[in-house]
Amino acid sequence: MAFSHMPRYDIRNDGTGPYAVFYCDACNREFRSQPNFGGAVAQDLGRQALGGLLRKVPLVGRAAAESVMGEDPRYSYSMTPQQLESAWQQVQEHFRECPTCQRIVCLSDFDTQSGYCQDDSPRQEEIAESRGAQTGAALKGLASAFGLGDAFKQAGDAVRQASTQAQAQLARCPQGHVAAAGTKFCPECGAPMAQPAVDKCPACGAEAHGAKFCPECGTRIERAPAVTTCPQCGTETKGAKFCPECGTKVG
Repeated sequence: MAFSHMPRYDIRNDGTGPYAVFYCDACNREFRSQPNFGGAVAQDLGRQALGGLLRKVPLVGRAAAESVMGEDPRYSYSMTPQQLESAWQQVQEHFRECPTCQRIVCLSDFDTQSGYCQDDSPRQEEIAESRGAQTGAALKGLASAFGLGDAFKQAGDAVRQASTQAQAQLARCPQGHVAAAGTKFCPECGAPMAQPAVDKCPACGAEAHGAKFCPECGTRIERAPAVTTCPQCGTETKGAKFCPECGTKVG
């Protein structure tokens, strides 16, 4: 694969010779080349041998030897252009270059299907959904590992139940728009709003909010199946008390 340039990099040394660390332009993830330890040792041994020979030369031998010895390559923080290019060749399989923004990013930040970095990919919505699904799966796995799977499930069920109950307490127009209970006309289309049904416990009269058992006295609340189509013309009523087509009372 061809790259127009190298990504950002540092040169480091852990005592075995210099190596390069290349960074993803999106997430700063590091990818390290391998130091040429054998080459550094061989170079150092050669320098020591040559320095020893030069010291035996009369008059200029000592100065020449010190000039040759110089910096120990095993602890150097510099690399020649050829060494740097070799280091980049070692790690570039982990990178891709975005044709739009020219950033060089790691595979985690590159959409191989579209050929762009994830910030420029035309599949951003799909990628976001996939990330959300992966995060959810990871959370479920973590919860199961700590024995919290049932607790997470119960919490999710409670949230869904609360959402359903909240929707049941809203006024709704024939087009499906919702508004606060008591709103007579739809703020979106102006149609008359169907008000939420009053849901009270038959035993104590407390508001049940769609619950199967009364939150006050615990009485089981039996409900008839909701009528969703007009008995006269068969039109879907979407919860309205009167058919939006023929005006027949529903329920």
